[in-house]
Amino acid sequence: MRNLKIALMAMATAAVLFVPANAETTLKDAYKDAFAIGAAMNAAEITGRDTKSDAIVLSQFSSISPENDLKWERVHPTPERYDFAVPDQYVAFGQKHGLYTVGHVLVWHSQTPKWVFENKDGAPISKDDLLARLKEHIFTVAGRYKGKIKAWDVINEVVGDDGKMRQSPWYKIGGEELFVKAFQWAHEADPAAELTYNDYNIEYPNKRAEALALVKRLKAAGAPITTVGIQAHYTLAEPDLKFLDEAITEFAKLGVKVALTELDIDVLPRPGAGATADVSLRLAEDPKYNPYVKGLPEEVQAKLTARYAEVFAIALKHKDVVNRITLWGVTDADTWHNGWPIPNRTAYSLLFDRAGNPKPAVDAIIKAAKP
Repeated sequence: MRNLKIALMAMATAAVLFVPANAETTLKDAYKDAFAIGAAMNAAEITGRDTKSDAIVLSQFSSISPENDLKWERVHPTPERYDFAVPDQYVAFGQKHGLYTVGHVLVWHSQTPKWVFENKDGAPISKDDLLARLKEHIFTVAGRYKGKIKAWDVINEVVGDDGKMRQSPWYKIGGEELFVKAFQWAHEADPAAELTYNDYNIEYPNKRAEALALVKRLKAAGAPITTVGIQAHYTLAEPDLKFLDEAITEFAKLGVKVALTELDIDVLPRPGAGATADVSLRLAEDPKYNPYVKGLPEEVQAKLTARYAEVFAIALKHKDVVNRITLWGVTDADTWHNGWPIPNRTAYSLLFDRAGNPKPAVDAIIKAAKP
């Protein structure tokens, strides 16, 4: 407990040192009447070791998400063991500073230990056994933070890139009933929490069609889903942002809110990969796909600024439906694009550079909020 108090004090002190991007206002203040603005925090930030990024979070953002530390492999690595050391500090940070605190994630095909789906011999377990393991996990994790975590990503990336239901172990063993149960158990564990179906590329018409159909089926089956999370892992060119505009409109018609849950914009070239968040994608290193090691050219910075401003303008257009935008990281030093889908690159995907300085996109986003 003493270490936790020290970490929280360090974060608060660092916040005083941060100079806001705009002398008149901050991101969170600019959008306080529209929707929450959030950032995903890593373990170094959660535990107070990265005071620079913590200062940015406290100055600029009204919401936080845990990048990895509430995923199953971290919080429940073996059948008999839970590890709440970092998650407890994450939730305490959100509580102390009055931040809208998000839980990520309860059901995902990746970063889930094999033991969840297998018996001691390595064979797939039965549907009943998988449901029992999931129920116990949800009540233990979501129940622990009842009233403190305000929104849970209940199911994550359950529609495949082919526009059909992803054939994950969750789906193969438990079927769609498992997703319904996950929402119901999350609601029982914390009746006040918002409950989200979160996915990437559901702006694109083909994948969007199945995501819309899924939400309809879940609601019809009694799942208390409140929100659809559009991850929004974008590039400078993809997707066409008219798809985002259309997707928000169509999901809203189903009676759910929409959140942009993992926004970042990758400026680096990829060999035929396009906009995606498929964590299994691995591409070989090549200097031509890492062209900005010495800094981002002004013309690329300008494109990044315009792209961010357009995303926020679309969200503002739908502020009656959109309840949150979360950036997937705090500074460029944190962005996962430094190592994915190609390792050892110098990426520029977020709103603050490696030194913690605001990029031109910050002022552009703030200006976009003004009538």
